[in-house]
Amino acid sequence: MSPRLRLWLVCAAGSGLAALLVAACLDLPGFGGDRHPYGDRAVDASLARRTANTVASVNFDQRAFDTLGEMSILFAAVLGCVVLLRQTRDEHRARPEPAHVDRPVRRYTLLVLPVALLTGLYVIAHGQLSPGGGFQGGVVAATSLHLLYVGADYRALERVRPIGVYEVGDALSASAYVVTGCAGVLAGTAFLANTLLPYGTFNTLSSGGTVPLLNAAIGMEVACAVVVLLARFLDQAVEIEEVRSL
Repeated sequence: MSPRLRLWLVCAAGSGLAALLVAACLDLPGFGGDRHPYGDRAVDASLARRTANTVASVNFDQRAFDTLGEMSILFAAVLGCVVLLRQTRDEHRARPEPAHVDRPVRRYTLLVLPVALLTGLYVIAHGQLSPGGGFQGGVVAATSLHLLYVGADYRALERVRPIGVYEVGDALSASAYVVTGCAGVLAGTAFLANTLLPYGTFNTLSSGGTVPLLNAAIGMEVACAVVVLLARFLDQAVEIEEVRSL
């Protein structure tokens, strides 16, 4: 295919897409209206299943299958990075050098680390009750561990970050999400249907049916995935060096 023909194809496809977007925008309801059918239905469904956080209800109940796809994208991305950044034959692993950290920085990071980790776990545990959830809390919990890299050195981070454990945790949490969905099929309902557990009392930790379980699985998967991802990049920057022949 010649460059000119490719250019014409791109222009034709772009013009068609632009026409569809313009037609869709012209048919949108007026800005600031009081009619929100999708929002009203999402809130009604959330309250019916005793889930105080409507966003969590949408993510892990009303469109839990879409969330499975998002989790799968993250899992595949981390897996790809692990494969691409693995140690090759022309590289060797050098022991990281001890780092000098100023005392104020060391004190601050070691003080903030447990607070940040507890905050991440709190956001995951209360995802069905308040803003946040597994995605946000998982990132906070994972990055909090790396304060050791800032406040101490890389060797201290390695002691609290056994990569094999986090890789297994990533796989188990992703599997737990799928297994929870399959349990609904075995129970005679739909995949990922929120019908397995009682909905509980509104605005309590045990409310929402399967929403807390799926939220916890996502939180664990995101936390483990971010730890593994950062570990591979830090290994390349800190430990692995190219072998130079003399």
